[in-house]
Amino acid sequence: MSIDDTTGLKHLGSGKTSYAFEEPTAAILEAFPNKYPDRDYQICFEHPEFTSLCPKTGQPDFATIEITYVPDQLCIETKSLKLYFTAYRNHGSFMETITNKILDDLVSVCQPRRMQVVALFNPRGGTSLTVTAEYMKDDSAPIETRF
Repeated sequence: MSIDDTTGLKHLGSGKTSYAFEEPTAAILEAFPNKYPDRDYQICFEHPEFTSLCPKTGQPDFATIEITYVPDQLCIETKSLKLYFTAYRNHGSFMETITNKILDDLVSVCQPRRMQVVALFNPRGGTSLTVTAEYMKDDSAPIETRF
């Protein structure tokens, strides 16, 4: 018998995975109740196969997306996060916009105490780009970065 409530999750274990390749929206993301809301602890995701498109040239941009957050009442469900990232595959947007949209969408779904999204974009034209976006509730301390 599981102690975790999975009743609201539609992607995980459905056997019917549906992919969107150009329409990343917060509606793809799902969350589940945090069993330890009275404790500060960090959850870290690393997605090394992120792909999107340049909005001007259509050339692919590849990145590793790192998400670190301290949950409050809800946690992000991993399969829905993978499907959300897949929705960027044919989506054209600037790297800075993508990073901030990921943060905004995740915060809207799980309302964490704090969250940091780091997007490490692979070099294109000899230049790599790293974008870091952060969210903190008023009473939270920042997440320590590796910089």
